[in-house]
Amino acid sequence: MRKRTVPRGLPVAATALVAGAAGVGGTLGYQGLTAPDTSAVDAQAAAIVQDLGKDLDAGFYSAGGGTYGGPFTEGTLVARVEEHGGALLSVRSAGLNHTAEVMLGLEPPRGTTVDPDAYPVRCYRISFARGTHSVRRADVGCPATRTDGRPGSLAAQLGALLARQPDTASGYRATSSSGYDHTPEGVTRFLHDKRLVAAGDTVTGVAGEAAGADVYAAALRINGVCHYLRMSTDADLIPLWAAPADEQQGCDAGHAVTASALYGSDPAKEG
Repeated sequence: MRKRTVPRGLPVAATALVAGAAGVGGTLGYQGLTAPDTSAVDAQAAAIVQDLGKDLDAGFYSAGGGTYGGPFTEGTLVARVEEHGGALLSVRSAGLNHTAEVMLGLEPPRGTTVDPDAYPVRCYRISFARGTHSVRRADVGCPATRTDGRPGSLAAQLGALLARQPDTASGYRATSSSGYDHTPEGVTRFLHDKRLVAAGDTVTGVAGEAAGADVYAAALRINGVCHYLRMSTDADLIPLWAAPADEQQGCDAGHAVTASALYGSDPAKEG
């Protein structure tokens, strides 16, 4: 994962509590009584839709000549959302139809130097099936409470989670786990060998189970944050990602299996 800036949710946690009491729920306090300009964060949501459309391209080549696709799991969603300054709240699936809810505005988008105040916290519902044109976006209200039942805003909770992500340059990099045992010990060795975690990161609570032919899915905590890992021979797969906000408390292997198989085929080979 990239080196973190100070997340939006952390320094304003106390203000967010006051905001909640005033009836604006999880909205960050700096927004005050004025309606924020949402154009910049809305543009990030639109960019996620565009990125996912490329990932879901059902042909071998895009219109511009580039190749897209690859094994599409929940890790693909998380990588795209965090790249644009947000966090995945939840994912629901019904057959080939998938719906994700995301919160953006927690951090400035990757690679930007824009003032964070230009990105107020906003939530969106993103749905997709198969193919580039299946991706849809809708604005939704942000949840007013934390997923762990504690007092405070969800934005502050997610800001703290983002701050505890592994501080490495190797996160969300497609990596094969070929040659590593499908055991908790194999998981830990894989994470350190591939530098998906740093020397100072703590890995605890590893629990995994088979998720198909030569596929092993595990749930684990890195610095207290629940992550899912898919171990397979796929070289073009993002193997490790932070679990959605609504699964941070449970953090079990069953959810890891479901997440690893969200879109386990390669869309670029279906056209």
